[in-house]
Amino acid sequence: MTSPFANALQRSMRNRVSLPTLALVPVLAGALLLLASCSGGATGNQARGPAPVTASTAVAKDVPIVVRAIGTVEAYKTISVKAQVGGELIRMAFQEGQDVKKGTILFEIDPRPYQAALDGALADLARDQAKLSSAEDDVRRYAELVKKDYVTQQQFTQVKANADALKATVEADKAAVQNARLNLGYCTVRAPIDGRTGTILVQQGNVIKANDAPVLTLNQVSPIYIDFSVPESDLADIRRRASEGTLKVDATLPDQPGEPFTGQLSFIDNSVNQATGTILLKATFENRNRSLWPGQFVNLSLVLRTDTGVVVVPTQAVQRGQEGEFLYVIKPDKTVDLRTVTVGQQLDGDSVIDKGVKAGETVVTDGQLRLYPGAKVAVTREPGTGEKGDS
Repeated sequence: MTSPFANALQRSMRNRVSLPTLALVPVLAGALLLLASCSGGATGNQARGPAPVTASTAVAKDVPIVVRAIGTVEAYKTISVKAQVGGELIRMAFQEGQDVKKGTILFEIDPRPYQAALDGALADLARDQAKLSSAEDDVRRYAELVKKDYVTQQQFTQVKANADALKATVEADKAAVQNARLNLGYCTVRAPIDGRTGTILVQQGNVIKANDAPVLTLNQVSPIYIDFSVPESDLADIRRRASEGTLKVDATLPDQPGEPFTGQLSFIDNSVNQATGTILLKATFENRNRSLWPGQFVNLSLVLRTDTGVVVVPTQAVQRGQEGEFLYVIKPDKTVDLRTVTVGQQLDGDSVIDKGVKAGETVVTDGQLRLYPGAKVAVTREPGTGEKGDS
């Protein structure tokens, strides 16, 4: 017969064993679920098969080597038009923003004071010329009389000196007449160059001063300059190429697609800007259609030379990693090989590959995130052809 104490002891032992065992059940169930999930994931990866990518073929072609910069359009010539005589402005002969030819009348200043000055100078000249004519006659008469001792040598010398003085006076009168004519001509202000007028800074009826503030700015915009700066590290190459012949410069307007404007390098500054480490250059463009305008910002490409037969791939094929730039090359067995490359010039969406890829090899242009060396791929589209690749 079992005692009550023995029964209580047996029940306590059973409780101590069953509680930890029950606690392990959820842990074991979670481990089984994790194993099942891992097993299913591996099966899913295998089911997905090769990674889809787009690809392009590396080609060999001629590529221009360029120096890129941001330039500012500058007028070929800028003239600040000033009045050379003072007076009332009585006529404006042009409109703001008008294209004018050299010699076109721009405005006129009241000419009456200057006409009066010219008339006075002409009268003085006529008077002194008459006196000079009489004095020259006296010189001729006294020359004969002094030979016959009818007059003294001193008297003849005095008459001749008077004639010489009048001759100098006549020359001064002629200079005064010429100056008066110039001032009268300055009353009509003409365009000194072919150009385009800017804002009119005075209005008809104003009294202006001679050689005071400009009354108009005239810009010559055809041809036209574009100023730009390049790093001093490019200076030696630019000077060498410029000594061999004319360097072409292409300009494009931001956000305005189309054919670039073509000009030529026309100026290299005589010193490097020590504050920025750059040197100022200028290019000249014909600008016949007036597409380039003073003050605009443009994108410039200075063409130094053209490299022939270099390997080129789409720029999006090139990736950057911790060890530098690389890309994926698709091998004949549809697996990829990771290639470290040396990238040179980049132009119009293409990159020159100096080292790492040969012409004719196929490179991945999209889908690189899923790739690793030896990964199987399926080319879904080749840019430029739209054809389906092999899977």
